Amino acid sequence: MKILTATDLKARLDAAPLTVIDVRSDEELAIAAIPGVRHIPMQELPTRLGELNAAEPVAVLCHHGVRSEMAARFLERNGFAEVYSVGGGIDAWSADVDPTVPRY
Repeated sequence: MKILTATDLKARLDAAPLTVIDVRSDEELAIAAIPGVRHIPMQELPTRLGELNAAEPVAVLCHHGVRSEMAARFLERNGFAEVYSVGGGIDAWSADVDPTVPRY
């Protein structure tokens, strides 16, 4: 697992295909979200692995980066080859990439 900054994530999204999974709760997603990001709450990830392609690169996003790191390590243990955690999460995205996304 590698760590991407919010700025790295933006550059990566502009350059190549990347599945981004937001593992925050429904309530958190209602406050702040990145358009086009797939929402799979962390507690649902084990039962929804079949929805993802382990051969494609995946980045995991949460509020500040703790849950995304745990989820990214889970994906690696389950056969995902190229996995990233977004350091600083949606909060860093709001601060460094898109200030229209609310911070909480």
